[in-house]
Amino acid sequence: MSVVVTAQNLTRHYSVGRGAFARPATLKALDGASFTLARGKTLAVVGESGCGKSTLARLVTMIEPPTSGSLVIAGQEIAGVTPATLRALRPRVQIVFQNPYGSLNPRQKIGHALEEPLLVNTTMSAAERSEKARLMMAAVGLRPEHYDRYPHMFSGGQRQRIAIARALMLEPEVLVLDEPVSALDVSIQAQVLNLLADLQEKHNLAYLFISHDLSVVRHIADEVMVMYLGRAVEQGPRAAIFEDPRHPYTKALLSATPRPDPEARRQRIVLAGELPSPLAPPSGCSFHPRCPDCFAPCAGLQPALLARGHSLVACHALTPPRSDTEAA
Repeated sequence: MSVVVTAQNLTRHYSVGRGAFARPATLKALDGASFTLARGKTLAVVGESGCGKSTLARLVTMIEPPTSGSLVIAGQEIAGVTPATLRALRPRVQIVFQNPYGSLNPRQKIGHALEEPLLVNTTMSAAERSEKARLMMAAVGLRPEHYDRYPHMFSGGQRQRIAIARALMLEPEVLVLDEPVSALDVSIQAQVLNLLADLQEKHNLAYLFISHDLSVVRHIADEVMVMYLGRAVEQGPRAAIFEDPRHPYTKALLSATPRPDPEARRQRIVLAGELPSPLAPPSGCSFHPRCPDCFAPCAGLQPALLARGHSLVACHALTPPRSDTEAA
């Protein structure tokens, strides 16, 4: 297994102004994520809106620098690298966005859109760029006559195929998929997911798959990281997360996932309250105001991400903090 991305305690904080006479507040969009991405494997990141999924995607694609922590891509630590090194690393990590139409230039023909990464990053001739673009179109299920068409002439599923083809033009090692099928019909979702699986096997790609749809995650992921308010609360192999969830938040997310079997019954766990603001996160465990298993230590101590069975879980209810007497 070849690891291409390693992150340790990765954070991204933003300074937010609060008026002329108030001190700026700190928004902790991502507050300590650790993971690895290996060739041929998929890490899925799930959680509610505002949990830090898209911020994580921007860090891994080197669109933004981390505030602290370590991010190693292809053996190179990102922090403090020169602009030239960053330019050399960026082709190794490409991204596919949620809205394929919004990520395509409506005035640019599809063939030119696919050739553009090669024009900017390589010294290939026009004929070589055209040939590679046509080969990539065939690889994602597009026909030769699509080369000279504009984005508005395609369906949503075809546009996402174009976006995937463009992301693969520079032969990356890592593909960041930010909600890549959430805007598509269910039948088209299955086609795109199968395409992604085929491309991963063919090119030995590492996927960082960001989604709120756990049914999709169960189909495509090898490992799952469940995030809440910028931090991972549970992380482990797909089977462990879906068959034996340990964290109360993971259990709540899974209870809300529709099941195709009409005979199967699952008790719905309804969380109280709303997701707290990252500008003013709760003390201790950030999930404790909504947690059904909350007890005294949760409000004062932040739980560490510790091994529980096959998963890593951050929950005092599973690993109660030791008192000073016990620690001695």
